Amino acid sequence: MMERCQKMKEQKQKVMAEMKTQDAELSEQIARMNSAPEDKKLGLIAAVVTHMAEQRSAMNAQMGKMQGEMMQHMMQHMQMGKESMSQCPMMKGMKDMDDKSVGAHKEHHEEQK
Repeated sequence: MMERCQKMKEQKQKVMAEMKTQDAELSEQIARMNSAPEDKKLGLIAAVVTHMAEQRSAMNAQMGKMQGEMMQHMMQHMQMGKESMSQCPMMKGMKDMDDKSVGAHKEHHEEQK
């Protein structure tokens, strides 16, 4: 089971790296668009919007697939008992994300005061 956990964690890391690469590509494309002469901007804007739409569509499909796999993964851990889930590298990573979210949420409330 732990081998499957590690593979799922690696898959998540791969997706995050792909997103960073896509963001960098978009940043470069937007920089070219912003520095282009006025007569070229409309075509570059269309290219940026098209690129973003393609990325979003692909990402939605990938996230949907991963969500199903994650639910199945969690169900397998639940069947194996509570200790199984706490040992999963994916679940440990999610707990870290939750801790960061709680911290960010607390900071948000402190800023509101």
